[in-house]
Amino acid sequence: MKMSIRALLTLFTALVACSQVVFAVVYPLPPKDSSLTGENIQVTVPEENKLPLESFAAQYQMGLSNMLEANPGVDPFLPQAGSTLIIPQQLILPNAPRQGIIINSAEMRLYYYPKGSNTVVVLPIGIGQLGKDTPLNWITSVQRKKDGPTWTPTAKIRAEYEADGEILPEVFPAGPDNPMGLYALYVGRLYAIHGTNANFGIGLRVSHGCVRLRTDDIKYLFDNVPVGTRVQFINEPVKASIEPGGARYLEVHNPLSANEEELKSKDPVPLTLSTSVRKVLMDTTVNQHTVDAAINARSGMPVKVN
Repeated sequence: MKMSIRALLTLFTALVACSQVVFAVVYPLPPKDSSLTGENIQVTVPEENKLPLESFAAQYQMGLSNMLEANPGVDPFLPQAGSTLIIPQQLILPNAPRQGIIINSAEMRLYYYPKGSNTVVVLPIGIGQLGKDTPLNWITSVQRKKDGPTWTPTAKIRAEYEADGEILPEVFPAGPDNPMGLYALYVGRLYAIHGTNANFGIGLRVSHGCVRLRTDDIKYLFDNVPVGTRVQFINEPVKASIEPGGARYLEVHNPLSANEEELKSKDPVPLTLSTSVRKVLMDTTVNQHTVDAAINARSGMPVKVN
């Protein structure tokens, strides 16, 4: 018996709520002429809630930025009891090859396409701080994997921490207190996809350039991603899709600040629409008011614009 995506996600949500164990969100891969997958769900904040938004993000496999975009005005420290949270589990696949790992820094998500599975695994990530940026346009591969990585802070990093009154050791030993977590996939001389000892940073710009994942997520990648797997870094805050039947969708995320002025400004970071996105929107059936509303809202969720 076939189950709808909504039913599958509802079942997944119920299982998570009962077990409190986090699983990777696995989406069915849409046909080649489609890029839309998943469905959003809504949950009610329990009346006795004393948990921050990060706890709900972790429970439903979201990054903090994803939850903040989908729920504007929510208190990140203590969501209001009885209020409704949208879990943004519907998405448009990035405009990139459906193979290996795609890291879209703008939406703070990692996409993994397991070979021969006809699925895509979507995981939330933390990325590099401004000035210590995660690569935004780079194709590489998983060069090696490490169970129990150590971390050797550079002299510059140690100096930064020392200026804040914290003395770092020359080498952090492997273990749960290591900032790289328990597992690492190295994708170049300077970068890695790794775990963390601070889950609150998932969905934020917190690292020194590497990609961070929650413990269960990096364990999943460590166990399932072979060495040699293609890895592509992209920066795609706006995604668009023409679906079978002609429906057109637009998904808008807040773009990454490019400098200190943008970071500190109260104004939204300017958006630039790519050529591929403009092609989707250049149609007489597209409602420009709906497009403008989606661009202004930047909800991180697909919006039908025709």
